[in-house]
Amino acid sequence: MAKRVGVDKWLFFITLLLVVVGLAMVFSASAVVAQERYHSEFTDVGRQAAWALAGVIALVLLMQVDASRYNSLRFIYPALAVTTLLLVSVFFFPGSHNTHRWIRFGGHFTFQPSEIAKPVLVLFLAWFLHSRLDAMRDWKNTLLRAALIPLVFMALVVKQPDLGTALVLAGVTAMMLVLAGMEWKYLLGAVCTALPVLAALLFMVSWRRQRMLVFLHPDADPQGAGFHINQSLIAVGTGGLTGRGYMEGMQKLFYLPEAPTDFIFANIAEELGFIGAMTILLLFVIFGIRGLRAAFRAQDPFSRLVAFGISTTILLQAFFNISVVLSLVPTKGIPLPLISSGGTSLFCTLASIGILLNITKKVE
Repeated sequence: MAKRVGVDKWLFFITLLLVVVGLAMVFSASAVVAQERYHSEFTDVGRQAAWALAGVIALVLLMQVDASRYNSLRFIYPALAVTTLLLVSVFFFPGSHNTHRWIRFGGHFTFQPSEIAKPVLVLFLAWFLHSRLDAMRDWKNTLLRAALIPLVFMALVVKQPDLGTALVLAGVTAMMLVLAGMEWKYLLGAVCTALPVLAALLFMVSWRRQRMLVFLHPDADPQGAGFHINQSLIAVGTGGLTGRGYMEGMQKLFYLPEAPTDFIFANIAEELGFIGAMTILLLFVIFGIRGLRAAFRAQDPFSRLVAFGISTTILLQAFFNISVVLSLVPTKGIPLPLISSGGTSLFCTLASIGILLNITKKVE
C-alpha cells in the first residue's frame, strides 16, 4: 500500500543548494563581462536570480499538486498543442547567432520553448504508456504512436537548430520506452534507423562537421574552431586540486566563451578546483539516486514514468554538459541544469522538480 510521507528532503535541499551554487558561479563568471557590456556587474546574475525566485515558487506550488492531475486528456492535449505552437513560433522571431531558439518580448525578456518541451514530453509519454504496459510488443499501435510526438518535437528543435536538446529528447524517450517494457530489439532497430540521419546532420552541415573534426583533433585550429574547447580545457587544467579561488578565475575574462552558460563547469573547475568540481558531480549523483528512488518506489505506473523521465532528463543534460567541457563529446549547446545562466532552463527545471517532489510524497 502507498502511504503519505513528507517530501524527499534530500532532493529538496540538494535542488536549492545547486540553485544557490549556480547563482554564485553565474555572478563570478559574468560580473566582469556584464560590467563591460551593461555597466553593471549584477545584470546577468540579477536576471538569473529573478528566474530562480519564480522557479522556486513554481516548485513549491507544483509540489502541492497531486501528480495524477497530469494524467488526463484535459491536460495532455492542451500542453502538447501549446508546446508545438511555441516550438513553431520561434521561427517567426528574429534569430540570434544564426539560430531561432527564443521567443523575444521587448529587449530584455526571452523564452526558450525547447525547455518546456522536455517536461511536456515526459508527461505525454507517461500518460500514453502507463495504460499500455502489456502492449509494448505492438510496434504499430503502441511504439510507433508513442514515438510520433517525440519525433515532431525533435524535428522542430533540430530545425532551430539545436541538435543537443534534440538528442536529450531522444535519449529520454528511449529510456522511458525501455522502462515501460519495450524490447531491446526495437531500441536497436530505432538506433540503426536514426544513425544515418544523425550522421547526415553531423557531417553534411559544415559547422557541425567542423565541430566533429575539432573534437577529434582539438589542436588543429586552436585559435579558430578549436578555441572553445581549448579554453575550456585550460580552465579545467589550471584549477588544480583546490582552484584559483572564488572570483579569481582568468579564463572567464574574455577567453572562455559562454562562461556563465554552456561552459560554467569549466569556470567552477578553475576557481574551485578538482574538489569543487567533484562536489558538484556528487550533488548530481545524489539527486539522481533520490529521483530514481522515487521512480522505482512509486506505486502507480504513471508516477513511476514521470519521476523516471524528469530525473533522467536532468541527469542526461548534466552528463552532456560536463562531457562537453571535458572534451569527452563534441561541443553542444546544453546548459548545466540548475547552475548555468539561462532563465527558461532554470524555471522549467525547477517546475519539473516540483512535480517530482510531489511524487516523493507517496512511497510503496
